[in-house]
Formats: sequence, C-alpha cells, structure tokens
Amino acid sequence: MTLRPFSVVHSISFDPKTRRASGVQVIDARTKAAIEFRAKVVFLCASTLESARILFNSSTTEFSNGLANSSGELGHNLMDHISSGGATATVPGREDQLEVGRRPNGTYTPRFRNVKTKSPDFIRGYGFQGGANREGWGRGVTQVGFGADFKKSLSRPGPWHFSFYGFGECLPNHDNFVEIDKDKVDAWGIPTLKIHCGWGQNELALRKDMAISASEMLAAVGARDIQPIVGDDPPGLTIHEMGTARMGRDPKTSVLNSFNQSHDVKNLFLTDGSAMVSSSCVNPSLTYMALTARACDYAVQQMKKGEL
Repeated sequence: MTLRPFSVVHSISFDPKTRRASGVQVIDARTKAAIEFRAKVVFLCASTLESARILFNSSTTEFSNGLANSSGELGHNLMDHISSGGATATVPGREDQLEVGRRPNGTYTPRFRNVKTKSPDFIRGYGFQGGANREGWGRGVTQVGFGADFKKSLSRPGPWHFSFYGFGECLPNHDNFVEIDKDKVDAWGIPTLKIHCGWGQNELALRKDMAISASEMLAAVGARDIQPIVGDDPPGLTIHEMGTARMGRDPKTSVLNSFNQSHDVKNLFLTDGSAMVSSSCVNPSLTYMALTARACDYAVQQMKKGEL
C-alpha cells in the first residue's frame, strides 16, 4: 500500500466502455497539480457529504447528475441525529464524596419510547447520554462573595449535578438533500455543496419529549432545581450525517446494494454514512465500520471469482 498525504480528491474516473470506475483524480494540496491514480476497485469512504460531493463532481455524459446516479437518489434523504433536548438538575447528598478513578465515565439510557407502548405524539425514539459532576471552583464566577472565607469555600467541591442529553432518530426525508453549488468552489477549485435540510415535525416532537422525560426522571430521584433543555440546534450540529447514497434492493430507488456496491458501477463501493437508509438513535460509527468490513470481504470474494 502507498499512503499519499496532501491529496484532495476531486472526482472518480469512469470508463464508459467497461462501465467501471478506472481510478481517482486528486488535487495536490500543496502544489494544486492534478494527478490521477488508477485502480481496479474504488472504495469511497470520505464521509456522507464529501462522498456525495465527489460523486456529483464525477458526472459523465451517461451520468449527467452524478456518477452512479441513474436512480436520481444521490444527495437525497440527508439525516442527522436531533439533540439539544434533555434536562439538568442538582442532586442533594453525597457532598462528602468525590469522583473515583482517573477516568470517570458517563451514563447511557437506551431508547425507551415506542418499544412496548406506542407514543401518540411521534414514532421512533431517542436515547440519553448523561452523567454526574460536582461543581468546581469556577462556580465562584456567578456566586456572590468576597475575601478569604469566600475563597476558602470555593476550595471545597460544590454540589452534585446530573444531566440527561438526548439523541433522537431523524426520519429519511427526500426533501432533505444536497446539490452542487455551481457558483462556489473550495480552496482547490472543486465545486462545493449546497445543503437543504431541516427538522420535520416528528424530530421536533422527539426533542420536546426529551426535555419532559428527562425532567421526570430527575424529579423521581429527588433532584432539585431541574432545568429542562429544549434547544434549537439545526441539522449538522450533532455531526452524525447519514444518507445521500442509500442502500436498497431496487436500482430505481437506491444508489447501493446491500454490500455497499454501486448498482450502476460494479467496482465502486461507498462505505460511510452515505449508505444509511435510516438513522436509528445511536452513534453510527461502529455500524459504518461493520459495513466496511463486510463490503471489503464481499469485494475480495468477487475479485477471486473474476466478477470485479
């Protein structure tokens, strides 16, 4: 293997005679010279948005709206986990105790909505990441006080707090999509993306319920000063982008098959979040890794059979 740094991918090369990807075109990040690398098989794992951008910028006469996009689905169904919902509170007691260990960890509450009982307000659900902490001396910034006694009081840890922070499922929506911005290029002269994405009513209902259920849980354990969290973060701030090159059995409605292989260009694989059809509500990176391992194993088998 040759690892070549300072290489910004511009596009995938396509041979119309063989209907195969023939390599990758890159821009040298330091010299800005264009270089092409040839390959029998191409794996694109550049992240959801960048993989879509590369395929759009790889348009050919046959694939005028992006390489491997005969379905027209490339760029559509962009998803991100909805967050900014939950609650924080003060938990009385245990003021004589500190965190134990060098790396105290947080908590995770798996999805509990729409598991056994159907919610009347939304489908799917969310999980909570959370944790406890004691206030440090920095709390003095907002406290009233002065002098030696005040400073001495800050040398002792403050009260315990506990927080729940939700991460909810985003439903696929064809109207959440990306396209090439023909009027704007990046530092290497490559056309950039224009993103059209917003939360639907189901996602907003999830966020609202995050604050309600988190507050109820904290109240149930005797917490005080409960502060519900209902933010207005737009898609993208959770940085769990998924979709844009969805898997599917039907080439007319999807970009990839179940092995992350392009329906249209058989030696092209996409193994990042772009392949996702739905988002669930958990961190997706391990899923990408599993899909990549499976796709690699499948590609090796196909190469041994002479299919690639």
